[in-house]
Amino acid sequence: MPALRRIHSWLPLLCTRSCQRAAACRPRPLHAAALLTLKQHWLRRVSAVHFSPYVVSGCRLTSTGDTGAGQQTGSTEEDEDEDFMEDSEVEELFQQQIPAGIREGQNRVFIVHPDVKWGSRKQHLTTAELMMAEAVGLVNTLENWRVVDKIILSTKTPEKKRIFGKGNFQYLTEKIRQTVGITAVFVNVERLSPLSEREFEEAWGVKVFDRYSVVLHIFRCNAKTKEAKLQISLAEIPLLRSRLKNEFANLDQQGGGSRYIGGSGETQYEVQQRLLKEREMKIRSALEKLGKKRHLLRSQRKHREFPIVSVLGYTNCGKTTLIKALTGDSGLQPRNQLFATLDVTVHAGQLPSRMTVLYVDTIGFLSQLPHRLIDSFSATLEDIKHSDLLVHVRDISHPETVNQKANVLKVLKNLQIPDRLMNSMIEQKTYDNALPISALEERGLDELKKALQEKIMNSTGKHILDLKVNLSTPQLSWLYKEATVQDVQVDADEGSAVVKVIISTAAYGRYRKLFTGR
Repeated sequence: MPALRRIHSWLPLLCTRSCQRAAACRPRPLHAAALLTLKQHWLRRVSAVHFSPYVVSGCRLTSTGDTGAGQQTGSTEEDEDEDFMEDSEVEELFQQQIPAGIREGQNRVFIVHPDVKWGSRKQHLTTAELMMAEAVGLVNTLENWRVVDKIILSTKTPEKKRIFGKGNFQYLTEKIRQTVGITAVFVNVERLSPLSEREFEEAWGVKVFDRYSVVLHIFRCNAKTKEAKLQISLAEIPLLRSRLKNEFANLDQQGGGSRYIGGSGETQYEVQQRLLKEREMKIRSALEKLGKKRHLLRSQRKHREFPIVSVLGYTNCGKTTLIKALTGDSGLQPRNQLFATLDVTVHAGQLPSRMTVLYVDTIGFLSQLPHRLIDSFSATLEDIKHSDLLVHVRDISHPETVNQKANVLKVLKNLQIPDRLMNSMIEQKTYDNALPISALEERGLDELKKALQEKIMNSTGKHILDLKVNLSTPQLSWLYKEATVQDVQVDADEGSAVVKVIISTAAYGRYRKLFTGR
């Protein structure tokens, strides 16, 4: 069956503040006709009110359909606090110091994948060929980058400076030098040490990238919001430090790296390190302010009692396509592209009970994604912890679906996601708590919505109840204010109504105490 494909959407609120105020101002008895008019007005408001995603992102990367979320309009999280740092300041930080190799518009890349034969670094859930295919996909995601050649080379010493043994390294060096037109080499490992990077560049005569730097290239192309740009600028600090170390190591060999600057008592290297440290502190300070704002927005969503469903999975697994299918937003244009979503975006949809839920679209995961990179986006991923339910989207048609699942679960473990969320997580068929879905063909969506509703009811302590209310009392207006009213059946002769509501255990307790004396 075709796999779960992408997710995104809009955000309809059940009731605006004015609607809530109107509900709060109805303590007087209501006649049946007035009640029906009110109900019709409320239903019109429900269907008409929409919010755009809190945060949107865009991209300049190559894509089959490059009309993504970045072209949406509406309110964003940043709209609520535009003056924490000027756009020009963020842009200056973003463009001020870019790691070597990123400024170039084009790269003809030679990919080297070290195939570790044994030891702790050997991959057991995938193959060298599949890992090479993913590396090719990463390069092809970048505009004006293309793969000119690639090689899988065995190694027994991945921890060594040159990764490969003497014979294989010499063979690799000759092959790279003989390949015409190469401008960069991508060594498909998580992170190269500064020493290894310098050794390779001296041996091969071109710029050398690892997974960390290539993924950051992709992130940089996708960054549109302040937070994304700041997070990427923070993640680039280790690359800048590596470059600095290499540059001054070369200067030291020439006798110039240890010169002091004026009478400061600092060497050139120490001055540059200090400037990098100051840059890092400024970025962290700005991200901390954004983190506080994000915490406030989470509190506001919780206060409105909208259940929150975090949709997560491997990059390009189909999260945005699924959210689009669940919410019915035709304006969403998912992109067949790695890391198309960098910012957390929030979208609303309705379950069979007409309960509104907020779907949180998260950044995609990747195998061998360095911890430093994850740390830079930790505030963004923090939203996952505060969800009521997790949906793990998997592309089960992908040959690496098992390995991708393992990598997602590994990241979630490192993020210390609560057991209650891990144990209730919904994912795709062939595993417990999994459902077969095709978002593109709209198959299995009703079953998924029912499962979401059941899980959310359990996790949030909400109940669907039919309550008989006396229309001469403020019971109905209280329910509009404190619960989600789904339907009202009026008995004009009795002056009563049967109200179908979604209500939390705590709110129902207050209702009973106020109106039934129990």
